[in-house]
Amino acid sequence: MKKLIIGCMAGIAAIISFVGCEQDKALYSGPNYLMFSDTIYQYAVQETNEIFEIPVSATKAVDYDRNLAVEIIDKESNAVEGKHYRLLSNTVTIKAGEMAANVKVQGIYENIEITDSLGFALHLIIPESEQWDLYTTKAKVVMQKSCPFDIHNFTGYCRVTSTFLSSDYMQNVGIRLITSDVVEGEENTIVLHGLYFDGYDTKIKFDRKDILRPLIDMDKHVCGLTSEPFGTIHGDGNLRLSQSANYTSYYSSCQDFIFQYVTLSVDNKDGSEYGVVGTYINLIEWISEAEAEKLKEQGY
Repeated sequence: MKKLIIGCMAGIAAIISFVGCEQDKALYSGPNYLMFSDTIYQYAVQETNEIFEIPVSATKAVDYDRNLAVEIIDKESNAVEGKHYRLLSNTVTIKAGEMAANVKVQGIYENIEITDSLGFALHLIIPESEQWDLYTTKAKVVMQKSCPFDIHNFTGYCRVTSTFLSSDYMQNVGIRLITSDVVEGEENTIVLHGLYFDGYDTKIKFDRKDILRPLIDMDKHVCGLTSEPFGTIHGDGNLRLSQSANYTSYYSSCQDFIFQYVTLSVDNKDGSEYGVVGTYINLIEWISEAEAEKLKEQGY
């Protein structure tokens, strides 16, 4: 999964230190430098084609406007300007008395495919005297298509492919056909009916705070009995399913699936841990009724 790196005024942070109380500040008094605030940015290209801003920073404020040219580095880009994105201006102005401005870019949603991995590089054209050796005059922008989220796309029939279902415990079952519904009263939450075993529900919540990090969350819960895969009772007799904290579990609103790392474990009757069965991968894909009927005909 890719993480959004926002402009954090790296140059400014490196040259301004805070000592003691708020009023005791050591202010930068060196040369004036200009730079992109960071070297890489990730841009979620949405259906509404929002404008993305790439910040440019200065180490000092001056009493005049600074007009800077920006160019695209074609040999370091695989996204095509005018097809996949638009650079709204090839200049940027840091106004008098200010220390930052933004290069504005707009992605073209309809021309980007779901599986595309596209990016482009920009070069800030500034005098050599205003280039800081510690920071580059280049910035890379990576574009990721982000489809509108509709929780109802994650309801109905879904096909579960799991490394647990295809393990020796499950005698090479491999695939399971289940259904899901929206959980009323719980925001962005669905319930999967019978993820591994009939009669057991699994709630999954979609994290919508950051569209560049389409993560999911699941509380630890009972998903079956130890007697079902193992033929005998272990611990308190319940299989517990939890989401692995060591790997990233996520969803796709473009392709309507969940990719999840989970851990199966068993507790003792006193609540202590009896043992861990293992860590597995779930791929849960929402399918049409016609596809579901075909799976039913195949015995799923």
